[in-house]
Amino acid sequence: MTIPTETAGQAPDESSALWLARLRADGAEREAALGELHELLLRAARFEIGRRRESLSHLRPGDHEELACQTADDALLAILAKLDDFRGESRFTTWAYKFALLEAGVKVRRRAWQGKEIPLEEEAWATFAGAARAERGAEDRELFAAIGEEIERSLGARQREVLVAIALNDVPIDVLAERLHSNRGAIYKNLHDARRKLRAALAERGFELDLYLDRKEER
Repeated sequence: MTIPTETAGQAPDESSALWLARLRADGAEREAALGELHELLLRAARFEIGRRRESLSHLRPGDHEELACQTADDALLAILAKLDDFRGESRFTTWAYKFALLEAGVKVRRRAWQGKEIPLEEEAWATFAGAARAERGAEDRELFAAIGEEIERSLGARQREVLVAIALNDVPIDVLAERLHSNRGAIYKNLHDARRKLRAALAERGFELDLYLDRKEER
């Protein structure tokens, strides 16, 4: 999950300062603050999971609430670990709310892909290229052929795996990182390096990969 950050700025408003003080206190005061914050995060999680309900149609009754509770729990732990990063650029509750929204997004993407297989490189490219050719006709035939050749020729095994999974099959980065026992930073680097190499290789052959990617992202 990408942690919400703030730049150094004004001192926290009175309400935010009170939240910080209560969360850093001891005993009953802190427990009460934790309970109130968890309830806020739970409401945020329910909202975001409800907004993404279509991608969770396979879940059983009650799973949405369980997912919301897990989201609120993990968001609360992340907030407590990052209290010192709060700089008062927004209200504390607004800052905290974002943790739940981001955490819910991660969990929904993972749950949506739970049990799904990530297609093998050859199968994924063949399926996508065939569908795209059928949609666009002869316009991109040479480009698709060149992309397939350069994916195989110019990219390393991990770069091919990451590029095909994310760019062609829309596998979320956090899901792919989990499947590959890696992390988001490493996956981002593999994707960046793969696209850079592919772009350069295609440019040498007279093709512009950016135009194709723009068209794909518009659909």
